[in-house]
Amino acid sequence: MLIHLQDPQRPHLPWVTPTLVLICAGLYLLLSLISPLEHRELLVHWGSIPHTLFQALDTAGWSVWLLTLSRLFTALFLHADALHLLGNLLFLLIFGLPCERRLGSLSFLFLFLFGGAMGNLAGALSLPQVMVPVIGCSGAVSAVMGAYLILLPRAPLGLILPLGLYFEFVRLPAALLILLWAMLQWLFSRHGADFGAIVWWTHLGGFAFGVFYALCMRLAGRQSHAY
Repeated sequence: MLIHLQDPQRPHLPWVTPTLVLICAGLYLLLSLISPLEHRELLVHWGSIPHTLFQALDTAGWSVWLLTLSRLFTALFLHADALHLLGNLLFLLIFGLPCERRLGSLSFLFLFLFGGAMGNLAGALSLPQVMVPVIGCSGAVSAVMGAYLILLPRAPLGLILPLGLYFEFVRLPAALLILLWAMLQWLFSRHGADFGAIVWWTHLGGFAFGVFYALCMRLAGRQSHAY
């Protein structure tokens, strides 16, 4: 379990991160109220289906093409179960709030949406024949973690380790833990793209986008302490 230990105070509170958390949680609760059949139909309609995505690239109609590409974004706000949702939102809060303070809210929103979409695209490329929807904001959260690695590499993160009947609390640099996480994603991807029913290349694609985006922002002098 990760605990963020350094969170520099700024004049204004970030608003994008908590809004994204509320949207994802609210949608999950709303979808839990409909029938299982309606729920599945909605996930299929708004989730990103790799096979359908690449079929759309051969479609002449712009409306079909744009609708299919939009599902790379809408899939970010849908989650399969409560554990899937809670894991993503926990990491979004830990890494998203500091990143939003550094980048500014609108730049952070761009990072989340397009990092998530690029993650979903990478996942689709790794499983081009899959007919089931890829859903969840894991790719977007991975993009945020990639940006965090560049923007706050020395920020301390607390890690709670279970040791038998006891828990040990250790403090480590963010760069070490995030790079270890990225290495694990790569190793899991080598066991097969759908190992553990998770599209690991969605994580890797989002992470790569986040690293690239943060580097571009730093080179352009757009890293900010404003909102």
